[in-house]
Amino acid sequence: MNSENTIIALSTPQGLGAIGVIRISGKKSFSSLSKVFKPLKKEKLKENLAQVGWINDNKRVIDKVVVTLFKNPNSYTGEDLVEISCHGSKYIINEIINLFIKYGVQPAGPGEFTLRSFLNGKIDLSQAEAVADLISSESKISHEVAINQIRGGFSKKINKLKNVLVDFAS
Repeated sequence: MNSENTIIALSTPQGLGAIGVIRISGKKSFSSLSKVFKPLKKEKLKENLAQVGWINDNKRVIDKVVVTLFKNPNSYTGEDLVEISCHGSKYIINEIINLFIKYGVQPAGPGEFTLRSFLNGKIDLSQAEAVADLISSESKISHEVAINQIRGGFSKKINKLKNVLVDFAS
């Protein structure tokens, strides 16, 4: 993994669905988006605001989408991050991803967004592991355990114990 690369991946499950969410993270997220996204309203893209527009490959329209920008460090990964909500067609999703790849964005590896979040200090190791637990949770109990870990429950307990041990040792 090269954390200097800008990466892209589908964040929703593969398959037929009404909506697919594509995530792009890295320094070139915003500049690559500006090459292909045309907002419905002729206004500048704003952070933390969902905006509707068209994804185009030159003059060819690919899809009408909703785009949200998150400026570093206020994103999941701690980097500039774009989320594109498009129609869930496998063809449309692939066309959008391939369009960004054409502009130098790299396909993300499995778990790479969460890895970047960890490496950029947005989450600790316990929270990073809890993301997978949350995604795979199938019961109320497994969901509650994963949510508690993501919120830092385990890390807080470890830090509390560490402080007690340091006090005891000194």
